[in-house]
Amino acid sequence: MGKKWLGGAALLLMLAGCDHGDRRIGRPLPEPGPMAVAVLHDARGVEVGRATAQDVREALRVTVDVHGLPPGVHGVHIHSVGRCDPPGFASAGGHWNPFGTRHGTLNPAGVHMGDLPNLDVGTDGRATLAVNLPGGTMAGLLDSDGAAIIVHAGRDDMMTDPAGNSGARIACGVFVSD
Repeated sequence: MGKKWLGGAALLLMLAGCDHGDRRIGRPLPEPGPMAVAVLHDARGVEVGRATAQDVREALRVTVDVHGLPPGVHGVHIHSVGRCDPPGFASAGGHWNPFGTRHGTLNPAGVHMGDLPNLDVGTDGRATLAVNLPGGTMAGLLDSDGAAIIVHAGRDDMMTDPAGNSGARIACGVFVSD
């Protein structure tokens, strides 16, 4: 039994002396950058949620928190214009697509920067979503005409251009710098 313990101790000492090359251990993560907030309203002007966007480690972190929406799966996208004129929110333009790609994470020619995962709204009308968009930035989001976030009536199929057959726009919010 003593030899078994000594063998384990020797292995532990050898591993402790290894340099794994990760110099970040024990150092704090960089501070997140500025934040933009979008208050979502439905076509009647009723507040139904909030979204935030923030630069984090070479990506744009987007969070969505909704309430009072119809239960089911809904497509969610960032749109290229910071306007939300009801009732159809067409003023928000198309998806945020700075690289001129196709729509959808399942599309071999995709994905728009504004393509987000589907939002699964529960029977209580609530849902949350958080996603990092690699390569996205606050500067790109808040360009000269701003950006909006849209919740659609139906599920995004993650493939069909331009919006994944996700149906009508049922909620919209304009991103405003915090």
